[in-house]
Amino acid sequence: MKKLTHIDKKGLPKMVDVGSKPSTQREAVAKGSVYMKKETFTLITEGSVQKGDVLSTAKIAGIMAAKRTADIIPLCHPLNITSADITFNLDKRKNRIVIESRVKITGQTGVEMEALTAVSAAALTIYDMCKAVDKEMTISDIMLVEKRSGKSGEFKRKNNP
Repeated sequence: MKKLTHIDKKGLPKMVDVGSKPSTQREAVAKGSVYMKKETFTLITEGSVQKGDVLSTAKIAGIMAAKRTADIIPLCHPLNITSADITFNLDKRKNRIVIESRVKITGQTGVEMEALTAVSAAALTIYDMCKAVDKEMTISDIMLVEKRSGKSGEFKRKNNP
């Protein structure tokens, strides 16, 4: 069984010391979905949501969240992210928006948490902007899809929905 790196010998939380690790190019991709009523999906795709452009706002929120992850996840290192992007796949058949984030850095620790936080913030922004017309939206399937570099090497999810 792998050892948890954020727990000390006494079982207390600690921030991992990455000072001696080499800087490498690292990248993480995360994904999540927002399911909604057909009417809500139509409002978003037609740009008719009263609060404004839902997807542009969600994209900005996701990028901002990636940059501020250390402010909300207690043991994350503040990182100098070199690139963060959010894309949306509009799935009309399932009335869902699939959100994908891609975050990059040249540094001593990975950006998995930043990618996951970006997807989460984008999904929450979609919900916030549309909750007046659809309180039954469901945010789900937030997951790490792949990561590159670092001590543990590459990871690619086998079942990528």
